[in-house]
Amino acid sequence: MEKTWRWFGKKDKITLSMLRQIGVEGIVTALHDIPNGEVWPLEAINDLKNYIKDAGLRWSVVESLPVSEAIKYGGSESDQLIANYIESLANLGEAGVNTVCYNFMPVIDWIRTDLQYPWADGTSSLYFDKIRFAYFDCFILNREGAVKDYSAEEMEKVYALDKTITKAEKEQLIDTIIVKTQGFINGNIKEGDRDPVAIFKNLLSLYKDIDRNALRENLKYFLSQLMPVCEEYNINMCIHPDDPPFQMLGLPRIVTNMEDIEWILDAVDNPYNGLTFCAGSLSAGIHNNVPELARRFASRTRFIHLRSTDVFQNGDFIEAPHLEGRGHLIELVRIFEKENPALPMRVDHGRLMLGDRDKGYNPGYSFYGRMYAFAQMDGVIATVQDEIEKSIDNDNKYMLEYERTF
Repeated sequence: MEKTWRWFGKKDKITLSMLRQIGVEGIVTALHDIPNGEVWPLEAINDLKNYIKDAGLRWSVVESLPVSEAIKYGGSESDQLIANYIESLANLGEAGVNTVCYNFMPVIDWIRTDLQYPWADGTSSLYFDKIRFAYFDCFILNREGAVKDYSAEEMEKVYALDKTITKAEKEQLIDTIIVKTQGFINGNIKEGDRDPVAIFKNLLSLYKDIDRNALRENLKYFLSQLMPVCEEYNINMCIHPDDPPFQMLGLPRIVTNMEDIEWILDAVDNPYNGLTFCAGSLSAGIHNNVPELARRFASRTRFIHLRSTDVFQNGDFIEAPHLEGRGHLIELVRIFEKENPALPMRVDHGRLMLGDRDKGYNPGYSFYGRMYAFAQMDGVIATVQDEIEKSIDNDNKYMLEYERTF
């Protein structure tokens, strides 16, 4: 695997020289200053590519070239936005940047309710509390029909929470769910927006008449338009699974399980229509067997996110240590090294540890926490590669002995 790292550009507090020192080979980044829907100029792409190259690294993966909401819900400006997207892809291709990770999640990207859930060892990680999320949905958003999405037992806990939750806790939920985890990713809502809840509710309303089938068809249309430029410039489009991988906020989610992924890959059956295999997102769904999914889709995977989660009986989940949890990352490395080696991989959602807490890093993107996970995965990769080499040597010895026998 190519060992990569998500880096947020020249303003990132984690410098490229720091990354080179810890063994990073490739950079995963984007032109974060360009608003969603606008064309990425070739000059700006080359400037960033050369900046990375001058540091002794390479721009391995674009994460992300954002898909505008109007493309997802099929708005009147969709075709123009797709044309802009195609032009951006052509410019990336001209610059020799050939792997693009993207998602097709309506309105909201990955969802957590706590950005610093404490562990006994003094570190902290991201956490999803289903009851607190239901409270946000039913009492802060006041989404029509929201109560029907939760069980009677869950709603009983939500009503109990309503009696004790403080104003500060409510504001923190808003900040966590729709500001801090979203602003640096998709740009729909940013820190400093005067009324993020009103903005968010307006975005939700755009999908009032969009169900799973409609969203699927919009994705199929989008990808079909992209394939000619992908073929011309050898660009791999790799869709990221929904996080978490189940329906939320009344929005359709269409990359949640094996059937969803098969539908997407079959709907546009082209090798340039591929998958970002995010073990963390997929493992947060108790219905997903992550190693089984890896075996099934290894040949169409173009990029790997190595992280893991633990899921609890009440529906909560937490970012697990990288060597533990439902992600089964050691087994995943074995699968991909055997079935589709040399793919770019990056560790994801590291804990806050040591001096991370006061640095103001984007949620989930600490330095020491990710460096620790990176070192763990580096060791796993080296071990698996050694296993494979020894297995090949043993097979060769066996064949030589067999040939001598005859």
